[in-house]
Amino acid sequence: MEIKLNNVSHSYESQNPDAGLGLDGVSLTIKDKSFTALIGKTGSGKSTLVKHINALLKPTSGTIKIGDREIDSKTNNKNLKPLRQKIGMVFQFPESQLFEETVEKDIMFGPMNFGATEEEARESAKDALKLVGIEESYLQQSPFDLSGGQMRRVAIAGVLASNPETIILDEPTAGLDPVGRIEIMDLFKKLNKQGKTIILVTHNMDDVADYAEYTYVMQNSKLVGQGTPKEIFNNKELVDSGIVSLPQSANFAKKLAEKKYVFDQLPITIDELSNMIKEQLENNG
Repeated sequence: MEIKLNNVSHSYESQNPDAGLGLDGVSLTIKDKSFTALIGKTGSGKSTLVKHINALLKPTSGTIKIGDREIDSKTNNKNLKPLRQKIGMVFQFPESQLFEETVEKDIMFGPMNFGATEEEARESAKDALKLVGIEESYLQQSPFDLSGGQMRRVAIAGVLASNPETIILDEPTAGLDPVGRIEIMDLFKKLNKQGKTIILVTHNMDDVADYAEYTYVMQNSKLVGQGTPKEIFNNKELVDSGIVSLPQSANFAKKLAEKKYVFDQLPITIDELSNMIKEQLENNG
């Protein structure tokens, strides 16, 4: 399901289109089954943009085409449920949205809200829990008795249980330790390989470097850059201006460059960095 924004602007004061712009003339395309990152400083417009993708917000001007459905300023909320079922959103610290007395009931809430029977929702809950790596024996436990990492997985299972085609991730690894971060991101990589479109909103540039196929950069409500992660992190203008920060591997490579190592392009992952260092060491005897 391709997602296309055409010259989309959003004003938080609808009677004054020039006041409080959250988006300013943004046009971009998110390809079906892609893993796309959306980056930029706090307040750059990232969250406003993704809320338009499932019509939590509507454009003041411009259009959004999601599959065969078009959203504009005149779109009302009637009949949006099928669209929202196709687009799951995992908010920052999703575990804070848990509320039911058992894990099973919490995960079942989404499917039942979209019209599934209780039996269908229960089966979806089992499948989703398995998908996030938690045993079925946890279904009857209170989600509030789980560890923080387990709670986050249950919250993610609640999104996956409705079988969305597109999953929006808003800082999904915030507050996790390095092991937890890798486990969660590997889960979404696996889902992407199974055919889900993944949209990652993050300040963690290592997640972008390690997982994203394509990247959009926001600044002051405008789209200011786009390309593969390697292209973005080697864009001198974006990096030197402070709009884009570098992943750890690229930062380390910059320090090595001061010690006579040569990099035609900055490596953005640990594997790329180690391979480039090994090659130069071998060449230098």
